Amino acid sequence: MTGGTALLTDQYELTMLDAALADGTADRRATFEVFARSLPHGRRYGVVAGTARVLESLAHFSYGDDELAALRATGALSERVLAHLADFRFAGDVVGYPEGELYFPGSPVLSVSGTFAECVLFETLVLSILNHDCAIASAAARMTTAAAGRRLIEMGSRRTHEQAAVAAARSAYLAGFDATSNLEASARYGVPTTGTSAHAFTLLHDTEEEAFRAQVAALGVGTTLLVDTYDITEGIETAVRVAGPELGAVRIDSGDLGVMAQRARHQLDSLGATNTRVVLSGDLDEHAIAGLRAEPVDAYGVGTSVVTGSGAPTAGMVYKLVEVDGRPVAKRSSSKESRGGAKSAVRRHRPTGTAVEEVVHRLDHPVGLGEHDRVVPIDLVKSGEVVAGLPSLAESRERLRANLVAIPWEGLKLSRGEPAIPTTFVP
Repeated sequence: MTGGTALLTDQYELTMLDAALADGTADRRATFEVFARSLPHGRRYGVVAGTARVLESLAHFSYGDDELAALRATGALSERVLAHLADFRFAGDVVGYPEGELYFPGSPVLSVSGTFAECVLFETLVLSILNHDCAIASAAARMTTAAAGRRLIEMGSRRTHEQAAVAAARSAYLAGFDATSNLEASARYGVPTTGTSAHAFTLLHDTEEEAFRAQVAALGVGTTLLVDTYDITEGIETAVRVAGPELGAVRIDSGDLGVMAQRARHQLDSLGATNTRVVLSGDLDEHAIAGLRAEPVDAYGVGTSVVTGSGAPTAGMVYKLVEVDGRPVAKRSSSKESRGGAKSAVRRHRPTGTAVEEVVHRLDHPVGLGEHDRVVPIDLVKSGEVVAGLPSLAESRERLRANLVAIPWEGLKLSRGEPAIPTTFVP
C-alpha cells in the first residue's frame, strides 16, 4: 500500500523516461503547458480550480520502497529507471493561473519547467486534478450566477467517488457555493457544512409529527424540516405546529418545485411563519435554478449536477511539450495542434474594468501592458519549492467573484455562444 502521489500516473510516462535516460535526452530542459483547446459545449468561460491540490500533490510526489516495489513488480521498467526514481525530487518551476481565475481556449493555465525527466512524470496527475476541479468549478459558477445571491448547498457526495466528493465540495465552494454536506471537505479545507435529515428519519418514526418533534428537540426550532415524505401541505402544517412560527426552514425535494415553492411560501405566511425559509433540492442544475429565479426560494441544494460538472465531467485540458532547450516545439496533428514556446497571458480591460481580450504570447515576445491590463499567470513553484503567500481559498472565492463581474454580461448567459472574451495569440 503506497501513501504518496507518484503512482497516480500512466505507465507511458515512465517508459518515456526510461527511454530518455537510455538515449541521454532526459536532462534536456523542457516546458510543458496545460491548456484547453476549447471550452466544454455551451460554456462561455472556464474557472481555474485545483491548483492548490496540484501543488500539494507535487509535494508528495516521490518514490519510496513501496512505490518502487510496485513498479518493479510490473516488469515493464528497467533497473536504470527505478534507480533514477529512487532519488527523484522535483527541482523545477511552475507558473500558472491562480485559482478563481477565468480561462479561455488556449489560455496557458499551467506551465511546468525543468528537465524532461522531471516534467514528463506529472502529466496524468496534473490533468486528473485540473480536469476534474475546473469542470466542477465552472459548472458551480454558472449555478452561482443563476442563483442570483440565494444560498447554494453542495450535497452531491453520494453521486461520485468518495475522494472526488471532497474535491468537488472544495471546487463548488471556491465557485460561490455557501456550504457542503461533506464533512471531510470541512476537515481538510475549512468548507462550511450543513445538513439536517433525510426521508429515512421521518420513515423511522410512526408519524411525521413524531419525527419532526424529535428533530426539533435535538436541533432546535432553527432546523430545516423535510416536508415532502408524504403530503407537502400536511407536512408544512405539521412542521409549523411542532416548531412554531420561528421554524428555520422547510425543504422540498420532489414535485414541480416552482409550484411547490409558491404554495409553501403562501402556506407558511398564512401560518405566521413569515421568516421560515424555503429550500429546494432534487435534480437541480443551472438551468433549473435559473428557471426558479422568480419563485419564492431562499436556498438550493444541488447534488448530481455539480459533482459531475453539470454535464461536462472534464474540462478537456491537455499537457503538451512546448519548448525544449529554449526551442519552441509544437504538435501538428489534425485537430490536436499545439502552439510552440513557453507562454504567458495578458488580460486586457476597458477603463470601466470590463475584460475585453485575452492575449496569449510567448515569453520571448512580450506584449505591452495598458493601464488597466494585467498579467494573468503567477509564480507557483520556484526551484522545487512552493512560493510563499499564494492565495487562500477565501481569496480565490473573491478573485472569481471579481472576475465574473469583469466579463461582459453576455458572457454570463447560460445559452450557447462564443467565449465571453476572445483569445488573441501573438506569434
